Amino acid sequence: MRSTDMLMHEHRIIEKMLNVLSNYSTKLEQNKRVQPAQLRTCVDFIRTFADTCHHHKEEGVLFAEMEAHGMPSNGGPVGVMLAEHEMGRNYVKGMARAIDDYENGVVNADKEVVKNAQGYIGLLSQHINKEDNILYPMANDMLEDMDTELVERFEAVEKKLGEGIHEKYEAIVDQLEKDSIS
Repeated sequence: MRSTDMLMHEHRIIEKMLNVLSNYSTKLEQNKRVQPAQLRTCVDFIRTFADTCHHHKEEGVLFAEMEAHGMPSNGGPVGVMLAEHEMGRNYVKGMARAIDDYENGVVNADKEVVKNAQGYIGLLSQHINKEDNILYPMANDMLEDMDTELVERFEAVEKKLGEGIHEKYEAIVDQLEKDSIS
């Protein structure tokens, strides 16, 4: 499996979380109660799986190597991806604050959860598309001769996070997916 295939597999898992957030957003828009714990689990998934694991592989390994091989990190595709990662983090911060307010009964906090969740969903949906269809093919061409090393470095990121992290978060998103449609 190529390094970018590993990242695209993670994208499919992240897309499941985007569907979960969409389902919860719809419920909140319909004035249905969503358990704050479930919403917090979504935030934990995003912070741990999508950001600490997946984005770390991109930012700390793939993008760094693309830059070392001549692709500028300011402007251009890598710069855009880095800026979008930061935008995503801001949506997640907003969502986390709004979840606390929602749990504490603050008026319109549910709307704030939805606004941040939908912002994140929209951003990540188009972001993943750009990476899968534009940036990763560029990386494959640019870094083909070092793909085995990239895979090893990705595996080192996983190992640092702890054994079974992928399986744990895949199970979490699968359960949330079921919970979000019930």
